[in-house]
Amino acid sequence: MRVVLGVSGGIAAYKACSLLRLFTESGHDVTVVPTAAALEFVGAPTWAALSGKPVSADVWTSAHEVPHVRLGRSADLVVVAPATADLLAKAAHGLADDLLTNVLLTARCPVVLAPAMHTEMWEHPATRANVRTLRERGAHVLEPAEGRLTGADTGKGRLPEPDELYAACLAIRSTGAGASGGAGGTIDTAASGGADGRPLRGRTIVVSAGGTREPLDPVRYLGNRSSGKQGVALARVAAARGARVVLVAANVAVELPEDVEVVRVESTRQLQQAVEKAAAGADAVVMAAAPADFRPAQVSATKIKKSADEGAGLRLQLTANPDIVRGLVAARGSAARPVVVSFAAETGDDSGSVMEHARAKFARKGSDLQVVNEVGRDRVFGADDNTVHLMRRDRAEVRTVGPASKEAVAAAVLDVVQELLG
Repeated sequence: MRVVLGVSGGIAAYKACSLLRLFTESGHDVTVVPTAAALEFVGAPTWAALSGKPVSADVWTSAHEVPHVRLGRSADLVVVAPATADLLAKAAHGLADDLLTNVLLTARCPVVLAPAMHTEMWEHPATRANVRTLRERGAHVLEPAEGRLTGADTGKGRLPEPDELYAACLAIRSTGAGASGGAGGTIDTAASGGADGRPLRGRTIVVSAGGTREPLDPVRYLGNRSSGKQGVALARVAAARGARVVLVAANVAVELPEDVEVVRVESTRQLQQAVEKAAAGADAVVMAAAPADFRPAQVSATKIKKSADEGAGLRLQLTANPDIVRGLVAARGSAARPVVVSFAAETGDDSGSVMEHARAKFARKGSDLQVVNEVGRDRVFGADDNTVHLMRRDRAEVRTVGPASKEAVAAAVLDVVQELLG
């Protein structure tokens, strides 16, 4: 794969050296295009030594080769890490005053922008507007991480770690999301679904994420350890493939993407109502949320007081929650839509293994695709990597994906959804 690695002038430019090594050590052909400001942080000899190629920031070097056009046209992927507020503004407005911004205008491959800046700059209305513009045009603008910034500052705006960026880039490239039209280009809105390289264009995908909470009293609830990371990754990848995405979010622990429609819920019954409403007319429903199987039969209107007797316990009567996936399958009847994807978070026990329990659940729910993962304390929930097993209704074999990033898992799941949608 031919990669153009753009580097703009931020302190996080040093991290791009590690990202460059990840690409080159995996056999990718990488051309580094820094801005003049980036060279104040990491010099051209470093980029040249790590990439094995000459490095230039202007359009005049080797002008006879027309690099400002050639690089963008020939690339399979353009990545800018870090992407400063200034770079995002130039890309959003189509400015081209150096080699990197020219490449962004001529690129017809996926363009990934990894912002890095102080929190105030990331949250400024001008930056948010520029990000929205870029995403609307098809560029993949990643969310910055939270943590230590320049000096003693902390907050959102930190460049994600190189291995996370590398995984995200591969996931985006593997989606077939194709041409973004460049960060300053446009997408042919008259094209039929997938004609612009976005295979889910024209489709509506409903994704649920997070863990439900069942109230016990005004203070307490019964919940689970789901972080919502996998569901949010599914929503991001589906949106990157051109789908209209409705994300039903139940108490997620991560920031939600801005380019999807979000419906927030709390309990399993609220999740059921929101998903069933969104599923009407949808092409696929991906149930990545972790709904509680049971809820308290009675909810106290006041806080339940602890007894003065230290040995006294509390008895709870639980009642079963509705099975949302079975309801979706029953509601569609003999129709082929929506495609229904269920998730099975399982632990093995004396009565069976993880896969034995998963097969029984798959038969019971009737979904088209089931994503199986093994869970437990310190396993899967909240982790950035995952291993899953994909079980299809129409095939006997089970496909294992991972260990891989949440984005890579999401890409694999949505590949199957696309096949099922035909």
